[in-house]
Amino acid sequence: MKLQETRRYELLSLFIALVFALTMYPTKAQAQIVGTLEVDVPFQFHVGNVKLPPGKYNIHVLDNTDLTVMEISNTDGSSSALFEVREAEAKTEPNKSELIFSKYGNRYFLDKLFDESNPSGSAVIKSGYEKNMAQGAAEGVERVPAHHRGS
Repeated sequence: MKLQETRRYELLSLFIALVFALTMYPTKAQAQIVGTLEVDVPFQFHVGNVKLPPGKYNIHVLDNTDLTVMEISNTDGSSSALFEVREAEAKTEPNKSELIFSKYGNRYFLDKLFDESNPSGSAVIKSGYEKNMAQGAAEGVERVPAHHRGS
């Protein structure tokens, strides 16, 4: 009986130590665009495997996706795409919300999204098509300002 009781206290102590250790070292917060971003993209572009026309778009994180899936849809509802994202860090804190596109030749691919004053953003997971296009050096980067809906 005493051996079981001692073992129970050891397990309880270990559990308490584990909980304490986990609270001492919190995990880094996931990248997230809060709310809905509005953007006016002046050129045709690719998101994942979808090609979208120039126009005004709304972008938001889909609920119940652990912040890993976003949706972009134009304001008239005629075009949309779902795409996967991962966490991205800006080199400096962005002074405005923006979308960053990679440009290969005359093709643009949505690459990253950042909220104003938040260096943690979202990077779009590259599609097979973009990986093929990127085998040559990227010609450039295009930044398009965005803002939150209603602001």
